[in-house]
Amino acid sequence: MGGTSNSSGYRASGVVTSMCNYLHSLRAVLLGGLLLYSLLPPAAKADQIVVLVDEHGHKIYVNTGESTTRVDWMKRSFRSDAPADSLRIPANIDQLVEQAASRHQMDPDLIRAVMRVESGFDPKAVSSKGAMGLMQLIPATAHRFGVVNPFDPKQNLEGGVNYLKYLLDLFGGDLNLSLAAYNAGEHSVQRSGGIPAIPETQNYVRKVTTIYQSGGTVPVAKTPAKEPPKAPIIRSVDEFGVVHYTN
Repeated sequence: MGGTSNSSGYRASGVVTSMCNYLHSLRAVLLGGLLLYSLLPPAAKADQIVVLVDEHGHKIYVNTGESTTRVDWMKRSFRSDAPADSLRIPANIDQLVEQAASRHQMDPDLIRAVMRVESGFDPKAVSSKGAMGLMQLIPATAHRFGVVNPFDPKQNLEGGVNYLKYLLDLFGGDLNLSLAAYNAGEHSVQRSGGIPAIPETQNYVRKVTTIYQSGGTVPVAKTPAKEPPKAPIIRSVDEFGVVHYTN
């Protein structure tokens, strides 16, 4: 009996020792991980993994490459605390708008108006319902129009303009119905036989058309012009030994 008791005691002691060693190892790994994370540059910490759910209930994980801006889905606009410069369309985005408008025979001012209300010209904007990028494409729409990376401005704009052109053709050029369908979905508009009685959609159509009818003028954030190179200062000495400086 005494021998059995000693053997059991040794085994119990060994289990306790093993558990202690394991906990010490785990603690060391966690501390090492925290230390490594603290040494990462801010850009590395800023990467955001966005989890989206498509129409089939499948989760989609997208790395935006940088921190994202949350868009208020009910207002479908940029955050109220966004700086005034967010109302300015970046010059490179504006160039993409002109190119897409030319390809699809669309009015670039209409595209700017939609984009301004959708994302405030933020290519990394993500709504609470999973709409992404400049034209706020949901995963199903992005897939439908061949957008692989919805956070790529060119791809997102191409998909959004393509969809908007499709809706204008579908509703016989009726702008109000097309905008309502862009916001609430084409089937919702077809079922309603007009603009759905959804406050968000009605507000969306009103905001876009107001901007568009005002001329769609959006100030472009111009790149500061480069100063011309300065002429060199030339030093010369005349025959009398006098030093002259000329520009």
